Amino acid sequence: MGSMKLSSRFAAEQAGRFTLLKAPAVDAPPAQRDPAVSARVSEMLLDIEANRMDAVRRFASELDRFDAPEFELDTARLRTSGDRLAPALREAIELGSTRTRQFAALQRQHLTDFEAELAPGLITGQRYVPVGRVGAYLPAGRFPLTASAFMTVGVAKVAGVPSVIGCTPPGPDGLANDAVSYAAYLSGIDHLYVLGGVQALAAMAFGLLGVPPVDMLVGAGNAYVAEAKRQLFGQVAIDLLAGPSEVAVLADESADAEIVAADLLGQAEHGPNSPAALVTTSEALGREVIAAVDRQLETLSTRDICGPAWRDFGSVTLVRTREDAVSVMDELAPEHLEVHTTEDAWYHNALRNYGSLFLGHWSTVAYSDKGMAGTNHTLPTAGGAKHSAGLSVSRYLKPLTYQRISREATPTLAHAVDVISASEGMSAHQATATMRLATFMEEPAGQPA
Repeated sequence: MGSMKLSSRFAAEQAGRFTLLKAPAVDAPPAQRDPAVSARVSEMLLDIEANRMDAVRRFASELDRFDAPEFELDTARLRTSGDRLAPALREAIELGSTRTRQFAALQRQHLTDFEAELAPGLITGQRYVPVGRVGAYLPAGRFPLTASAFMTVGVAKVAGVPSVIGCTPPGPDGLANDAVSYAAYLSGIDHLYVLGGVQALAAMAFGLLGVPPVDMLVGAGNAYVAEAKRQLFGQVAIDLLAGPSEVAVLADESADAEIVAADLLGQAEHGPNSPAALVTTSEALGREVIAAVDRQLETLSTRDICGPAWRDFGSVTLVRTREDAVSVMDELAPEHLEVHTTEDAWYHNALRNYGSLFLGHWSTVAYSDKGMAGTNHTLPTAGGAKHSAGLSVSRYLKPLTYQRISREATPTLAHAVDVISASEGMSAHQATATMRLATFMEEPAGQPA
């Protein structure tokens, strides 16, 4: 089920400060924590770990009806995937790839190595070193997420990751989606495999695809993919645990109700359990948006998805003041947050909990979803924005610290460690300091540096 809701604690504490003009019809835990999903994923991972590629092939056949002798997408087919696309689609994919890499490069430029002398002879520093191997999951189900490769593969390459492999599920024809493949190719992928679901993540993590095990798994997917990442975490790093896509709009009386309704439905389209929320200081706007959503649903080819999502997980909350709006929105902590007000700059400064922020009437989540804005759309859901940020070039980099101590810095450091270690009863720690202090006292300056 979806998430992004006000907790009972918050509702009790803030009673009187907001009114629900539309409440979600369903009250349920996040979709990615379904016990049945957890149990099934655990069974599959244990099976694959024990039976290796035999289990992977069995699951690929049972779940994806894929029985080709090789999982890796042929190099020539990957390279020519763009040739099979309509020119306009190819150009759009190329634009999204370029924009995402540009933004990632700017992020990388602002993550700088440094070295500083904290005290005479005590030199410390930090280097940003990329992880060695990354495995990216590239969804291609009912809605192939073309831009996912930009955010996962392309950004990893900008970070300097030497080896990036990917897995994408086969389509009904048994082939990889050409748009997804071309996006991966432009992003610099080293190997792409036609393999989906839990078996894909396990194969990358366990090193079953003819390349070494990856150090990190990234990319969005369904509840089974999210649960597989959760259970594999520790053996590998992961980007984050993402559930159904979320959107929230913060708007005042100046907002365009039709545009707000369209943007709410734009994210509800991701799935029938995708939450969409409006927080507004205007009751008139709130009611206009509810009516606009109902009208627009009738015109959408995906109303069988958007409709249940809005009915079951959509909400409209009326607040009294802009401060109340910020309080409610920070509690929702949405994955995507749009602000349509006459005070966008004030809200930008005040808001704290969101995956990515879209400011002003002309901004929409879809620009980021499709890679055109350059920012990453792999973002925290289900309240994760209260404590975590989304995927970025920094996630692929390890900030490795180092220290270089000279003779002259030894007395102060060694004496302090001697005292603390003695108080803790850790004599071996104490000895590492006192032995150096003794050497310092015995040897004249200049020996050894």
